[in-house]
Amino acid sequence: MGAISNDWLAPLGAEFKKPYYKKLYETVKQEYQTRAVYPDANDIFNAFDFTPLSKVKVVILGQDPYHGPGQAHGLCFSVKPDVEIPPSLVNIYQELHDDLGCFIPNNGYLKKWAEQGVMLLNTVLTVRAHQANSHRGIGWEEFTDAAIRILAGQDRPMVFILWGRPAQMKKPMLTNPKHLILEAPHPSPLSAYRGFFGSRPFSKTNEYLEANGLEPVDWQIENI
Repeated sequence: MGAISNDWLAPLGAEFKKPYYKKLYETVKQEYQTRAVYPDANDIFNAFDFTPLSKVKVVILGQDPYHGPGQAHGLCFSVKPDVEIPPSLVNIYQELHDDLGCFIPNNGYLKKWAEQGVMLLNTVLTVRAHQANSHRGIGWEEFTDAAIRILAGQDRPMVFILWGRPAQMKKPMLTNPKHLILEAPHPSPLSAYRGFFGSRPFSKTNEYLEANGLEPVDWQIENI
């Protein structure tokens, strides 16, 4: 399993010593040794590695990693550059096009967002191949809840984008009036037409950041 080494380490350090995390670590280690599990073990904590705590200005919460070969790399909704764009991300790109006029790129690699302070955090960080939600309930939620509480405790302007019910269940943790909370249905093909399309999260985020003296996010993913 990869490790967290930036400014996330101090606030999260206590979690690594708790009994639930030791059990989680052993479970995940055993899964990687005996099954096909995604993402690659070195990519598990990429959401933390690519977006240091001090740089976070937007948080997008996902559920669990993509479970197809080569898709997941530790950022929610993102896939590696040479992988077909999944349906939820197709819809995210469509909304981004309708909202800000961004062209729809030929890849689903969202690292550019992460490097600008958009934390792309799944609430569960690993998954068995071809078995969605197979690592739900083994301890990841407790760990990512701790991360969400740390983010909620940052006393500076920040935007939380909550798509779908699982993400919206985290809303009670978000009580700081300096934080903007944007909610919409999940962008998956099953629910995108129920209010995800037309929700304009990208322009609303940038308007809020600029109103608070922060650099807006350049949401345009370039072609590769």
